[in-house]
Order: sequence, then structure tokens, then C-alpha cells
Amino acid sequence: MRVDWRTSASLTGTVLKGLAGSLAVCSLVALYYGESTMPFLAPAAGSLLVGLGLERLPREDLYPREAFLMVAATWLAVALVGAVPFLLVGTGVFTSPVNALFESMSGITTTGATVILDFSLHPKGLLFWRQLLQWLGGLGILVLAVGLLSQLSVGGARLMETETQTQDVTKLAPRISQTARILGSLYAGLTVLLTGVLLALHYGGLAPNMGPYNAVSHALTTLATAGFSPEAESLGAFTPIVQYVVTLFMLVGATNFVLLYSLRRGKVDRLLRSEEFRFYIGIVAGATTLLAAVLAVDDTFHAIEPTIRHAVFQVVSIVTTTGYASADFDLWSPAAKHLLFLGMFVGGMAGSTTCSIKTFRWLVILKSFRRELFIELHPEAIRPIRLGDTVVEEETVRDIHAYVLLGVFVFTLLTVFIVVTSARASVGIGEFEAMGAAASTVLNIGPAFGPAGPYGSYAVFPPSSRLAMIVLMWVGRIEFIPVLVLLTPQFWTD
Repeated sequence: MRVDWRTSASLTGTVLKGLAGSLAVCSLVALYYGESTMPFLAPAAGSLLVGLGLERLPREDLYPREAFLMVAATWLAVALVGAVPFLLVGTGVFTSPVNALFESMSGITTTGATVILDFSLHPKGLLFWRQLLQWLGGLGILVLAVGLLSQLSVGGARLMETETQTQDVTKLAPRISQTARILGSLYAGLTVLLTGVLLALHYGGLAPNMGPYNAVSHALTTLATAGFSPEAESLGAFTPIVQYVVTLFMLVGATNFVLLYSLRRGKVDRLLRSEEFRFYIGIVAGATTLLAAVLAVDDTFHAIEPTIRHAVFQVVSIVTTTGYASADFDLWSPAAKHLLFLGMFVGGMAGSTTCSIKTFRWLVILKSFRRELFIELHPEAIRPIRLGDTVVEEETVRDIHAYVLLGVFVFTLLTVFIVVTSARASVGIGEFEAMGAAASTVLNIGPAFGPAGPYGSYAVFPPSSRLAMIVLMWVGRIEFIPVLVLLTPQFWTD
């Protein structure tokens, strides 16, 4: 049977209908600050009407091809609708449709790369929309989509696995809708908890400029491991205790939410027994130690506490693909910057809100490499790859190798494209800066180096480069396959 595009479009319509509520929330924020509400109410009305129209299409069972189409279409549709408020406000760089779509796509894919040059030019409501987009992109929009698939045990599970890469998520509850509510409640609860902690620090006098607006804004993008901030200096604008708290919650956001749910139910042993969790914490600890040593040798901060704090914060921010900055790391030594560049390729755990390659894949690749060395010495041996007590299927191992190879290939192509287009536009982008920008957008990290550094902007790149980044932020966030399968003739004809 041919792909049932009506089912995919109908489910996408339901998501767009729900998106209207998020736009309405931002109109209330704009109203509170005495700003125009039309940049939010107009697209909210349009999103609601289009969503209702698409939702009326006949809806059948959601099979794998329909799930792929729905995932790709949903992320793209939300990004297009999300760009409208930026265009309607039309201040600063957002007179350009390319910049508006770049900011929106960066938001919904939780990339955190920005084209804003001067934050003071943009109203509070619009900056809050950036934050809310990332919260939706982190886990909210996924849960919203899956929660609608109450009767689709197979298709809904496959859709969830497209994002989380873990089949364990379907074991939380008998039905996908219940699983979605569990994950959504946990995600929202952690967001509220962080908001409360930041407000307590503010009213306790430990974080003077962390008012309610900043507290909510940063809670939204911390649990989403996303990285947008309404402050031009990101987390560098706040006191050290805020940076320590945010570091902890970035680590939480990059942890498998199935394990977090088990922890919430008192099953601490399951978290501690997770081989991937230990591997993830080990990578963070090792990278932090190396970076702190480099910063100490370079005497970057002239004291022990800030050296350790910035090393911990920046490693966690990059490895978890959050993209916050506690300092302008583009001014650090080449050794420190190269360590952060390598950290871009790690990512958090499977089943978290992070992007990049993820520790689950790296752990399997490492075990696969060790197995090959063992088989070289023992050719007759049969040695399966295990994660804990579970044997990883060989098909999964091959898929992981193929995915990583594809990611590196796309990253390389984008690097070359950025170098060539920047040279033609007479924009001074070096090779390392191009590599950083390519990795940051394909792997959804956010800040890079040079003009795209933590306190910089992607607006300096030529429009052609920004358009390519927009496409690859979208493709990278949904992990290539849902988009690539749409390009095959067999997807539409068989």
C-alpha cells in the first residue's frame, strides 16, 4: 500500500492546533510588558485554523512510513509557524525571512544557535517565544505528538523511538498515551522545580538579576538542553551559584527520562546499574578534568574556584548539547577550544532531550571495537555485544555505525559548503570556525567559535550558509532517517 499521507497530515494538524495555545501564552507575556500581542495572536489563529483543517482528514492506523512522514512534517511545520512572530515583530535582524526561520528552527530543534546581534532591540514577548519554542522542542512537542496516539501501540512506540532511541520507554505504561503523560509530567515537574530553585536564589539575595522572567526563561531551556537565553551574556550574566544549579539540571536533562522516572519511584539501583549512565558521567568527569587542567596551565582565570566552575559548566553545556556559556570560551586557548569541539560529538543519554550522537551509540561503538580486537586474536570466538544484561542485536550495531558515518559525512559536507560560500561572500570564516559552526548546527549544539562563538551571532554567515544550516538543524534533530527516507522513490510508490 502507498503511504497514507492523510493520516500523517491529520496528526500534524493536531500538533499545530496545540501550538496555538503556546502562542497565546506568549501574547499574555507581551500584554504584561505592554507590548503588541498581534505577532502572537495572528499566527495562533492561523495555526489553529490550519490545524483544525488538517485534523479533519481521514485518519487510519499509523505505520512506520506514516510515522516518518509525520515526524518530519511536524518539526518543519512548527518551525515555519514559529518563524511568523519574528517576522511580524520585524526588529533587528528579523526583517529577513531567512533569519526568522533560522531562529525558529534553532529553537524547535533545541539547537540554540542565534542570529540576534543586539538583544535590547527585541521585546520581552518575542524573547520568551524563543524560550518556549525550545521547551516544546526538547520533550514537550514529542510528548504532545505521542500523547495523541493513544490507540497506536506499534506506530506510537516507533515514533517515540525515533526521538529517544530506546525501546524501554514503551514499558513505562501499557499504552503510549499513558507513557506520554508520564514523561510530560516529569518534564514539566522538573521545569517547575528549577524555576522554584532559581526564584528562591533570587529572593534570597543570591541571584540579584534572576527575576521571575529570567527564572522561567532559563528553566524552559535548561531541561530542554537547548541553550537560548534572553541575556546577551547567557549564564555569564548570573552569579556562580546560579551556574552550579543550572549545571546540575543540564546533567538531569541529558539523562534518560525512563531512568529518571524510575528514580522518582525510588528505584535508585536502576540508575546506578545503567552502564550508559556510568559511561555518560565518566565522559563528563574526564573531559572536565582535562579542560580544568588546560585552563589552569593557561592561567585563564587566575584562581582555582572559577577555573573548576567554568570547566565543569562548559563541558556539561557542550556535551549535553545545551549550549549555554558561563564565559566567552572563544577567547580560551586553542587546546581548550579543541576539547570543547570534540565534546560536541558526544551528546547525552538515549531517551533524554539532548541531540548529537549520544552516549548509547558511542558505548556500542567502543564495545564493537573491543570485540574486533578480541576476534583478531580468537577468530573462532562468538562474542555478542552487551549493555548490562542485554545483548545488542547485530542489526542495531550496524545501524549505529551507519548513523555515525552518515553524521560525519554530513558534517564534512556542511563544513566545505560554509568555507566555500563564506569565501565567495568575502566573509572571514576560517576552517576551524567553519567546522565548529557545521558541528554545532548538524548536531544541534548552538554556539561555536569565531563569529558564531558564545557571545556572537550566526548572522555574519552568508544567506546560503544559513539556509543550509536551517535544513541540517531540522534533519539532524530528527536524526536523519525520517527525512532521508522521504527522498527515496520507494517511500512514495511501493
